[in-house]
Amino acid sequence: MTGACTRKAAALVALLLLGVLAGCTGGGGPGPETAGATAHDEPGDIVVASGRDVTGRDGVRQQLIEAWNRVHQDDGFRARLVELPGSADAQRSQLLGALQSGSAQYDVVNLDVTWVPEFAAARLIRPLPEDMIEKDVVPSVAGTARWAGKVYAVPFNSDVGLLYYRRDYLRAANVQRRDLDHRHLSWEQLQGLVRTVGKKPPKGYEKGWTTQLDDYEGLTVNALEAFASATKDFSLTDGGGRYDGTVDELTAGIVELGKRTDELYTLGNAVRSREDTSLADFAAGRTAFLRHWPYVYRTLHQTFDADQVGVTRLPGHAVLGGQDLAVTASSPRARMARELVAFLTSEESERCLLDAGFAATRESAYTDDDVTCRLADAGGATPTPSPTGEGADRMPRDRAGRPAYARDTLLPALKSAVQRPRTPLYGAFTQTFTKELGPLFGDSPPSDATLAHRLDAALREALGD
Repeated sequence: MTGACTRKAAALVALLLLGVLAGCTGGGGPGPETAGATAHDEPGDIVVASGRDVTGRDGVRQQLIEAWNRVHQDDGFRARLVELPGSADAQRSQLLGALQSGSAQYDVVNLDVTWVPEFAAARLIRPLPEDMIEKDVVPSVAGTARWAGKVYAVPFNSDVGLLYYRRDYLRAANVQRRDLDHRHLSWEQLQGLVRTVGKKPPKGYEKGWTTQLDDYEGLTVNALEAFASATKDFSLTDGGGRYDGTVDELTAGIVELGKRTDELYTLGNAVRSREDTSLADFAAGRTAFLRHWPYVYRTLHQTFDADQVGVTRLPGHAVLGGQDLAVTASSPRARMARELVAFLTSEESERCLLDAGFAATRESAYTDDDVTCRLADAGGATPTPSPTGEGADRMPRDRAGRPAYARDTLLPALKSAVQRPRTPLYGAFTQTFTKELGPLFGDSPPSDATLAHRLDAALREALGD
């Protein structure tokens, strides 16, 4: 690997970590506090518990909280953002423990979309009026906020897998197409492009693509994308959250996952990779393609320009991620908490989230030029400065100021995305799923049929049937 490639990869990883660690440090108003400082609050405080914001120093979530406070500064209510430390699993455990014990007075919780059934079934969050999910919300995303026929949350920011690629590598291989951003490639077409690049590989290039296959939720998501692409009407759980898959469905999914992770195309390091590792490998030029999330669009364009990096939809089906806002069952300020949730998920707020780098949940954010973000910084959150010393925000934007890929790539990806299994036992599901699929990446993997039977038996035990 050249020294320039090494520096570029290191810069991108530093940028990613700055976004994750700096998050919302505040600016122009009260910033978010640490989770341990919020056991008891003033009567007028509406406390919002959330994971960290990755949109920059004055994060867009905090800016929206401050905008709501300006409107309500004279009526005795004040919203306050509390950031939960640790991984997503650690945050889930903290929220469950705090709400079950009453040790923290949270009024609004920002839940991963897979947690909504669990928190609803445990009666830790309260049902919300049906009209809080407006018709403008992307239908696939709206489904993440319901459980047992009721609305328990409102989509805040969404997420979906995307395929990033090196335009410069394709040009060097005499692939001159400029429309890949707007195409939905099949896996076979992607493999064809990989073979073409491999005929005359750039310096430092190793394999066609990389993704997140370490033993954590990244493996679950990648596997589910393969399973959903191989099986019509993919689900694995019924309306009550019980397992309803079949060995045939599992076998088809395992076969598809094997194709996607074939060592002929996939970087060897992918089996140990998470989000930061896979991004670093792609930035260093080891691969031509990368499966990742929307926030990486901004991160990559702090170092690469639009002639070097592009993004398109994943082959087959992508899986939804994201967070939904819910009002806690114990909140003594439920009415005002609902009003805050409605503000944070409004048309304008969703446009602000999109401009700052999140995947918005409302179609109007992508399609209606009259819907704009009117925060003090019109571009959403103030971005983290580039470690390379380049401009603070080099993300390509369309004429209306949105991220350039938003309308024609991100929105279609969201519309066609599938949910992860809906069950109050999602933690048991994902732990079982990754454990049973692990041998697929070992030195002596079992046959697809054997692995499918093992997975079927384990899921029946974990979820019931």
